[in-house]
Amino acid sequence: MEVTQQLKPKDYRSDIPPVWCAGCGDYGVLASLTTAFSANHASTANTVLVSGIGCSSRLPYFVTTFGMHTCHGRAVPIATGIKLARPELKVIVVGGDGDNFSIGGGHLPHVARKNIDITLIVMDNSIYGLTKNQVSPTSRAGMVTSTTPYGSPDVPLNPIAYALVYGATFVAQSFSSNARLTADLIGQAMNHKGFAFINVISPCPTFNKVDTFEYYKPLLRNIDEVHTDKGDKIKALSLAMTMGRESATVPIGLFYQENRPSYVELLSGIKTRNKGTNKPDLEKIIDVFKL
Repeated sequence: MEVTQQLKPKDYRSDIPPVWCAGCGDYGVLASLTTAFSANHASTANTVLVSGIGCSSRLPYFVTTFGMHTCHGRAVPIATGIKLARPELKVIVVGGDGDNFSIGGGHLPHVARKNIDITLIVMDNSIYGLTKNQVSPTSRAGMVTSTTPYGSPDVPLNPIAYALVYGATFVAQSFSSNARLTADLIGQAMNHKGFAFINVISPCPTFNKVDTFEYYKPLLRNIDEVHTDKGDKIKALSLAMTMGRESATVPIGLFYQENRPSYVELLSGIKTRNKGTNKPDLEKIIDVFKL
């Protein structure tokens, strides 16, 4: 990342105070994000935060970078458009498990396989908090919520396996109260060339009384203890498949990283080979389609 400013984490905080519930895991993600910005000398003028709808999607209001609070589930395609139009910007998407895996779930496979050069941070609390206790795609089977009063009949989605299978070139997981690891992973993701995905387990103490801080803490394991070759996708996928089961461990850290040309680089190559330009002759283009 280019060095443009020397700011402290607090300098990236806006005058708008967060409105999350007391004890919400999203506070930890916000603190880690500003720490990562400071450590990587992020420019407030060249960094864009994009979010959809949900508790966690309020985050751009609390940061001094440019930000867009967009439609439910549409943060990823809007971020893609920003990156393609302004490749020099750092573009980061923040949002929840419902926003990114349910209504926005159709976008993730394509931003991953195309290797769009953006970072996606999912604050995963396994519940819809803003709409007060609805089942989400990562809610565990049998979970009782306002929309599943007799228990959820669905198998929960596995975020890490999901990102790996669809071709993300940087895949990691953290826990919101582990600020040092979360900030380090966000910094690595920002500097990764291509699509970077971080699933941050961020407990909701108000509506999710099952997947709590106390539940996760004894299960968390540093992934580096069992997985050092970050280019081994099969091992990464195998570890991902051990998650989400009661009494299983929950690996946190970098699962997988791959060097592959980003979509912007591939488009630039096509443009060069075919003598394209950023200032096209519209009259000449129109003439091609005249009868």
